[in-house]
Amino acid sequence: MAEPERLNGAQALIKSLELEGVEVIFGYPGGAILPVYDPILDASLRHILVRHEQGAGHMAEGYAHATGKPGVCMVTSGPGATNIVTPLADAMLDSVPMVCITGQVGLAAIGTDAFQECDTTGITRSVTKHNFLVTRAEDIPRTIREAFHIATTGRPGPVLVDIPKNLVDGNNPDSYFDWYWPSLDELELPGYKPPSGTDPASIAQAADLILAAERPVLYVGGGVLKARGAEALIELVELTQIPVVTTLMARGAFPDKHELCLGMPGMHGNLTAVMALQQSDLLIAMGSRFDDRVTGKVGAFAPDAKVIHVDIDPAEHGKVRVPQVAIAGDCRLVMEQLIAELRSRDVAETQADILSWRQKLSGWQEKYPLTYEQSAPGQLLKPQFVIERLRDLSPEDTIVTSGVGQHQMFASQYWSFNHPYTWINSGGLGTMGFSIPAAIGAKVAFPDRTVWSIDGDGCFQMTAQELVTASVERIPIKVALLNNAYLGMVRQWQELFYDERFSEVHLSHDMPDYVKWAEAMGCVAFRVEDPDEVDAVIQKANEINDRPVVVEFRCISEEKVFPMVPAGGSNSDLIVDPSQQGLLDAERAAAAGNTAEVAT
Repeated sequence: MAEPERLNGAQALIKSLELEGVEVIFGYPGGAILPVYDPILDASLRHILVRHEQGAGHMAEGYAHATGKPGVCMVTSGPGATNIVTPLADAMLDSVPMVCITGQVGLAAIGTDAFQECDTTGITRSVTKHNFLVTRAEDIPRTIREAFHIATTGRPGPVLVDIPKNLVDGNNPDSYFDWYWPSLDELELPGYKPPSGTDPASIAQAADLILAAERPVLYVGGGVLKARGAEALIELVELTQIPVVTTLMARGAFPDKHELCLGMPGMHGNLTAVMALQQSDLLIAMGSRFDDRVTGKVGAFAPDAKVIHVDIDPAEHGKVRVPQVAIAGDCRLVMEQLIAELRSRDVAETQADILSWRQKLSGWQEKYPLTYEQSAPGQLLKPQFVIERLRDLSPEDTIVTSGVGQHQMFASQYWSFNHPYTWINSGGLGTMGFSIPAAIGAKVAFPDRTVWSIDGDGCFQMTAQELVTASVERIPIKVALLNNAYLGMVRQWQELFYDERFSEVHLSHDMPDYVKWAEAMGCVAFRVEDPDEVDAVIQKANEINDRPVVVEFRCISEEKVFPMVPAGGSNSDLIVDPSQQGLLDAERAAAAGNTAEVAT
């Protein structure tokens, strides 16, 4: 019988990651995690050295968004761990599978305020799905197995594993043990029981509501993408002919070019998507959580709608809106079961007539399309125009990442997402600086795909240093920097709701010099100010694939994102582009007059 392999904790950790199928780690070494970096030299893993720990976390997120596999990051104790709290919180809110490994001071030093010590598990408890503090070297393989299982099952999320230095120190005899790799059946996870099936009665009840509804809408959230359910969604829609809205986190889950796609609802959604939810009689909420950016004033949201709420996390049911039917389960599996149930009932013969509803939606789409006024001669660029040209001149399966703010909304509005898993952004936490590192993670996952990071000048200045990582590691992402010299969304709110009192919101078109900065980081860089130059520069950027490219598009400072729902307002208070507002106001007045006449 062969002798068991004897490994130290560091070797066991790296071997565990290899057995979990990890191909790449995004990380930054430091004292407490240093012993783990030695066996990396002999491993099959690729390690990408970031320039800031926050970048490591967002790169892991970008990789996970693009692939559906867990992203992995590794940092040291103290400030290394605290710098990764933001990506953990971001991944938690957007249900991103991620495993974060942090170094910790030795067990004997914990609680002594040792150098670079912090209570990592305490700090991250509320922003992780689960976290571990390992106290024995021989527990490392089992803990890693459990971490990946928790991160990827049920509602995905980030899991942190904190490992004291003495457990991975090859000079410490107590860090050695006989290697073993536990099976999933051996994992000790009391209380962790993600939904594994659905109740047939609930499926039947949902089918009843679907067949009876005259104004149904599929309200699709990011959970459909997490479940890899895009194909099932198309099948369900084409069976029922129910129109679809795709939230910010679900862009691409249903193709924009499909005639039943209404686009994005919410605070900056288009009028048809917003009003479809508002006037529906049935919301089929599929992997969506009734986020405040979608509902607006909750009490006034979709007042006449019954709700079917499908979510793998039962804690979401009734949290914001009480559903008539709640189904805890994987969205893809639930949709497949719904399809089977509806087919057994002969949908074409038994479904209520929804033709007039679809005609009403088509009328809104025709009257209130997304619109903007092109720049006048001598003006700087309109960001909407830039995104349209990026969209039309790039491959259809381009992966797009964004930061947070006006450019994020413009990107979601004006890019056509016809493939799933091609839109990566920070939804729940709204993390500025997310775009560039997330783009790096996505490009690592798919080196042959075009990856555009659409960023604003405020976001760019937060994490631009990761372009050094991209240059050194030869990860040729492309960055469209929409430079409007302001924190654009803050400026928009100050203009509309604070009497144009612009407080601490102005940046600069010229400071810093983004072209010189990008070039100093090893990128090819261009600056565009004239609409006539936009196409040629985008085409040139798309042809460069041996290094990162940054294109600074100088944009008009005053441009605003429309439509928009004022904070705290009802979706029925939606403000549209000034060119359409008069028509909308007239329609509202006429509707109010008709209501008053009926009441009289």
